[in-house]
Amino acid sequence: MRPGAVSAAALVSLSLLSLGTVQRPGSPLPERMADTGGGTQLITAVAARTGSTTGTVTWWNHKGGRWTAAGSAPARFGSGGLVEGTRRKQGTNTTPTGLYGMPYAFGTEAAPSGTRYTYRPVRRNSWWCQDNDSRSYNRWTEPRAADCRARQAEHLIIYRAQYAHALVVDFNYRKPVRGRGAGIFLHVKGRGATAGCVSVSKSAMRQILRWADPARAPHLAIGTTGGRTAVTRY
Repeated sequence: MRPGAVSAAALVSLSLLSLGTVQRPGSPLPERMADTGGGTQLITAVAARTGSTTGTVTWWNHKGGRWTAAGSAPARFGSGGLVEGTRRKQGTNTTPTGLYGMPYAFGTEAAPSGTRYTYRPVRRNSWWCQDNDSRSYNRWTEPRAADCRARQAEHLIIYRAQYAHALVVDFNYRKPVRGRGAGIFLHVKGRGATAGCVSVSKSAMRQILRWADPARAPHLAIGTTGGRTAVTRY
């Protein structure tokens, strides 16, 4: 190209760059996402495909106009793989994809030092109701609500290892749709795939709780590397 000449293709490229619609090569994952929740912290949980039961959780900070990774850890997903959150059905052991807030934390063990999230201790009478016919559907209930059948609820204290530390994911939480699913958390790994939650090692979960700051509005984005459930779509 001769000096001073600009091709039509170059002009289009420059125009797109000025509009901020072209991503820099190798830009951090949050910069390629449609939405990060509006805060300055983000957790991404990414699997290779919808049939995967393993993947990676990464937690990110936004500062100076850039997203940088603060930490990363191997993750497990539901034994049924992943499915679009709005299409999920209860009892399928699938992890719902989407972008979600995290209202509070809980655990069978004390909160790690430096935890800023509201942290509920799990007691012997702590339950998570999954009974579609209960007014306490997809809610912590202590003691178990009279209209929440025990066989349709999770007795949290039983899962001492997995719920040593956990963050509630607001999937189907604020305005619950019956039959879509209840009790989706980011928690400590058990022996294998989950029943729909996202799990990481205990050390990673403790790191996340020390890092997460509710004042910075952290969200959890769950998705795949590509396709209809790509994490970049959320």
